[in-house]
Amino acid sequence: MVGPRRPQFVLFGSSIVEYSFGNGGWGAILGDIYSRKADIFLRGYAGWNSRQAIQVLDQVFPKDDPVQPSLVVVYFGGNDSVLPRPDGLSAHVPLSEYVENMRKIAVHLKSLSEKTRIIFLTAPPVNEAQLLECLGVDGRKNVLCQKYSDACVELCHEMGITAINLCNAFKAYRGWMTTCFTDGIHLTPFGSKIVAKEILKVLTEADWKPSLHWESLPAEFA
Repeated sequence: MVGPRRPQFVLFGSSIVEYSFGNGGWGAILGDIYSRKADIFLRGYAGWNSRQAIQVLDQVFPKDDPVQPSLVVVYFGGNDSVLPRPDGLSAHVPLSEYVENMRKIAVHLKSLSEKTRIIFLTAPPVNEAQLLECLGVDGRKNVLCQKYSDACVELCHEMGITAINLCNAFKAYRGWMTTCFTDGIHLTPFGSKIVAKEILKVLTEADWKPSLHWESLPAEFA
């Protein structure tokens, strides 16, 4: 651990998280804005679903660590919502199990510290035609993305957790299907800007004490 110690923001999720430090990625945007103010930790695992996530919670977020994150941004749902396959090899997780897995993640994160704040990102929509063209798969459907997103939002409302509905956020932009994705699901810089904008909006408006708004945090060695 290098010092001085700053607030720690952890991004936890599947490929939307793993690739977020790429050129123009939303994780990179946050890292740039919070430079000298907070450390952004990437814990992204491409292809993962919520079932795999709960298996590593104690390793990624050990309860006995003396330093706990100030913010955890969680994204799972895109892989969970894919259609099941007869051979059982898809990442599909039934909706009821997905909700309970996300509940377990939330309960664990809430137990880390009274000052650990949580944001859940829902599954974004997809460009079904582009997915089929680029990846040769058609196992992702917008109707399912929306269904899993709405369930995640409902859970967050129940548990008092901030949720960002990426399905709704993306669809608010004209031409989102052609501007947000590189292959029908992974994000272009424009898609990442939407994610970053929504997260920054939460950090600006949240009544959290201490505030995690970038202007409220001191710059190191300023």
